[in-house]
Amino acid sequence: MARPPKPALPLRDGVSASAVHCPHGAWLRLADFLAERLPLVDDWPARMAQGDVVDEAGCALPPGSPYVAPRRVYYWRQLATEPALPFEAEIVFQDEHLLVADKPHFLPVTPGGRYVQQTLLTRLRRATGLAELSPLHRLDRETAGLVLFSVRASERGAYQALFRDHAIAKTYEAIAPDAEGYDQPRLLRHRLIEPAGEAFMQMQVVPGEPNAETLVQRLEALSGGWARYELRPRTGRKHQLRAQMNAQGLPLAGDRVYPVLQPHEAEPGFNAPLGLLARELEFCDPLTGKLRHWRSSRTLALPPDPMP
Repeated sequence: MARPPKPALPLRDGVSASAVHCPHGAWLRLADFLAERLPLVDDWPARMAQGDVVDEAGCALPPGSPYVAPRRVYYWRQLATEPALPFEAEIVFQDEHLLVADKPHFLPVTPGGRYVQQTLLTRLRRATGLAELSPLHRLDRETAGLVLFSVRASERGAYQALFRDHAIAKTYEAIAPDAEGYDQPRLLRHRLIEPAGEAFMQMQVVPGEPNAETLVQRLEALSGGWARYELRPRTGRKHQLRAQMNAQGLPLAGDRVYPVLQPHEAEPGFNAPLGLLARELEFCDPLTGKLRHWRSSRTLALPPDPMP
C-alpha cells in the first residue's frame, strides 16, 4: 500500500516535519500515544501547546487532543542541547537541480541521535531556504569531503538511480599504515554484513560472494609509518572503505570503529580526525546530459602520532 503524500509543511529553523503513524489502539489522548511511541521526548504537552504537532492539513493539535486512528501526525525534531561543532561546510556548486557541499570532519549529514541543528542538511536548508533539499548518498560523520544533494523532490529518483546503478565515479583519499603491494591499483573484494547486537556499528567481513569492491592504490609514503592512498569504491556498502582497509590490516588513521570499537564520547574530541576524504565525484547528469565533476578543496592532515 502506497504511503500517503507528505503535506507541504514549512521548515522550522531548517528542520522538516517528521511523520508519526497512529495505528488503532486504546490511547485516549494523542499526547499519551506520542509519549509511549517516542519516549525520548519528554515534553509532548508543551510542544503541542506551542503548535509543534500538526495533522495532515497542517492544523495544530493542542495538548488535550483525542487519539484518532488511523492517521499521520507531524512534528519538528528539536533537542534541548547539542554538542557544538565549530566547523563549517562550503557550498562548491548549486543550480536548479543539484547542490554540492564540501563537508568538514565531525559534521553529520542528516539529523539523528544527538544532532539536529548541528548537521549539514539543517545548516544548508537554513542557509538556502530549500525545503526539498535532500542528500543523495551517505557520508559518515567522521568523513570529510563532497556530499551531493538533490534540490527538487521530483528529481531525486533520477539521481539516486546513478548510485544504485554504480554510474557515479567516487574517489577518496585515505591515510593508513604504509604497506607494500599497493603501488599499482589493487582490487579489494569482500563480503560485508551488518551484525545485530552490540557490534552493529562494525561491518563484518565474512566468507561468501563479494558484495563490496574497492580499487586501492598507494599514492605516497608519509612520515611516522603512514601512507596516503587513493580509494575508488565500485559499490556502496556501509563503512565499506573503513572495513575493507581494516581487513587488509590497514585501519584508517583516527578510526574509532575499526579495528576496535571505542567507547561513545559524551562530547566529541576534534584532535584526531578520521583519515578519510571524499575527494571527487564525476558522472553524466541524467537530466541535463552534462558531465559533472567536482573536487574537494580539503586536505588530510598527517596524524600527530607515529604508527605504534
